[in-house]
Parts: sequence; C-alpha cells; structure tokens
Amino acid sequence: MKVPAGGIAVLAVTLAVEACTAQRTDESAPAPKPAPPPLASSTSAPPVSAMPPAGAPPTFADLAARANPAVVFVETEQAMFGRGRRIVAGGVGTGFVFDPSGLILTNDHVVANATRIEVVLGREDRRRATVVGTDAPTDIAVLRIEGKGFVSLPLGDSDQMRVGDWVIAIGNPFSLAHTVSAGIVSAKGRTKSDVKGLDPSGYYDYLQTDASINPGNSGGPLLDLAGRVIGINTAIKPEANSIGFAIPINMVRELLPQLIADGKIRRSAMGVVVASVQPEDASRLGLPGREGSLVTRVTPGGPGDRAGLQVDDVILAFNDKPGAGPNQLRWQTSIAGVGKQAHVQVRRARRLLNLTVTLGELAPESATASSPP
Repeated sequence: MKVPAGGIAVLAVTLAVEACTAQRTDESAPAPKPAPPPLASSTSAPPVSAMPPAGAPPTFADLAARANPAVVFVETEQAMFGRGRRIVAGGVGTGFVFDPSGLILTNDHVVANATRIEVVLGREDRRRATVVGTDAPTDIAVLRIEGKGFVSLPLGDSDQMRVGDWVIAIGNPFSLAHTVSAGIVSAKGRTKSDVKGLDPSGYYDYLQTDASINPGNSGGPLLDLAGRVIGINTAIKPEANSIGFAIPINMVRELLPQLIADGKIRRSAMGVVVASVQPEDASRLGLPGREGSLVTRVTPGGPGDRAGLQVDDVILAFNDKPGAGPNQLRWQTSIAGVGKQAHVQVRRARRLLNLTVTLGELAPESATASSPP
C-alpha cells in the first residue's frame, strides 16, 4: 500500500519529537544541554533615531513647511509689437509675502513691462497683483494683492550672515512650484566685477550661494535657519555648477519705505567718479595704504566740485562710515538723500581734510539690473 508523501513527513516529525523527549536509562550518558534562550522579538529592539548625528545640520522640513505658504508663484504677460503685429509673451518667477496686508517682494526683471500679473498662493489661490513700486538698478519690485491676514516672512539681517552659514532657497524653478533647495553662503560682497555682464549702472553687493537656483527662482527668498529672509534670489552664473546670487535683504530694507510711498527711488549723488586705489596710485600719491576710494573725475559745478573735491583725492569716510570702497561709497551716496549734507573725510597727498557736500540728485540711468537666471 502506498503512503502519501504528506503522511511520511508527519510520521518522521512525530518520531523525532518522541526521540528527543524519551527519558534516558543510561546513567553514564551526559546530561542533556539546556535549551538556548528564545530569540528576542524584533519589537524589543531600540528604535533608530531619525535625528542627524552631532554636528550635522538639522532637518529643513519644519522650516520649509512654515515658509511655503508665504512663497508665491508669479505669472506675467507682456505685450510686444513686432513685424506689424502685437505679440503676447508669458513669464514666470517667484515672490514672497513680507507684509500680512498683501505686500510681495520679487525681482524687477520678473515683472518688467508686464501688462498682467497674477500670483498663486499654495496650489489653488490665484490672485491678480498690481505693481506698488520698482527699482531696476537694484532689481527689486513690490507687488500688492487684495486681502489681509496673509502668511508672511520676516526680514532678517544679511550683514550678520557669515560665509559657511546654512541657507535654503524656495522658488519655482522651471515652473515646478514650491521647490526647496539647501546650501550655504559661499561668499559675500559679489559685484559686477565678479559677475561679468551685469549692467554697470546697477548696484550689486550680492550674496553668493550654492543652494540650487534655476530659471523661475528669480524673486524667491533665501532664508536663514530661523526662517528669516536674508536675500532675494536673482541671478546665476550659467556656465558654473551651483553658483547663484541673491540681493542682500539689508539693501532692500533701505529702499522699501520710499519704494512703497513713491513707487520709485530718488537717488542722491556727489558728482564724482571713484575707483579702487591701485598700488601704482598709492606709490604715485604717497599714500600709506590702499584704503578708500580714489576720485578719478569731478563733475564741473556739481556737489563735489562746490565742496572742494579734486581728482586724486582719496575718500576715506562718508558720513562717519570709514573704509568704504567704490561700490559701497556709491551705494551710501545714492541713499543718503537729495539735498542732504554729507560729511566726507579725504586724504589729499599727505593731508587729511574734512569736507561737507550738499548732495544733488542722480540723473535717471537706463539700467537693467541683472541678467535673469
């Protein structure tokens, strides 16, 4: 009679169990070994921590979640005329709410020449935006949307940021909404001399970052780890790998009151052209060092000329702020105020002079502040 394979298996197991449990009658046989302890249940293992090891950066998830509702997707339409017909083109960028009343900061090049501007908050809330003010030389623009109680981002202090500090960028690269990238402040004080091709009539004191910035990120916030805006992402170096530039928020702070009140910036001027002090200048003029800004041209009859400034003077301090190079001096002069008096410390050969300059108004300049990403 044939036995099913399953029956043989059951039988074998039964015999094995009986053999293991039968009582041995041979007293000389060794005592049976104790059974090994049961294996620990997987549920008794300690949980693995999700926190990074000591010294590693914290997660950016909470920061991104708090900031995201204040970041907006900017869509524009521009009407152009070519070959005898009207052409409507579209553009995209990023902005962020910085005041709960509905004020938004973005780049001027995002909204320049726009005939229609819409912003998208979150995924579904689309609103028409109007321009409050723009300033092409610094590439900033202020928009307004109707409503109140909007989630907003606080403005930080870009001067306190150090090279190596963590930052995150939030924006809409290639129209991918609310994309977060992380990096560090790679450098500070980048100017048109560092980023070739920028309009020389603009004002540049960029923060450099390796946080990923791409087309569509323009106008978005660069945040510190406290969630404060320390820069506005505005340009990239296209042939490089992860080299982006942001306008320091402290520059923006200086302009916001006038931009919101008047819609534009009225800049002051000293009526001189300055340059960095080169080694040959220091040798030729007998200067002890290369600090300050060398006057290379004085506008006849202008504020500087009336105050007694001359070519080859070295401006060491402006309104008691020492050590300003040409870019900083140009910025400080432009925001000091038309008709205001400025105190200027000058080195002329081996003499130190203190002059008072009544600032005039800077003639409007044709400026497209920066090449957009």
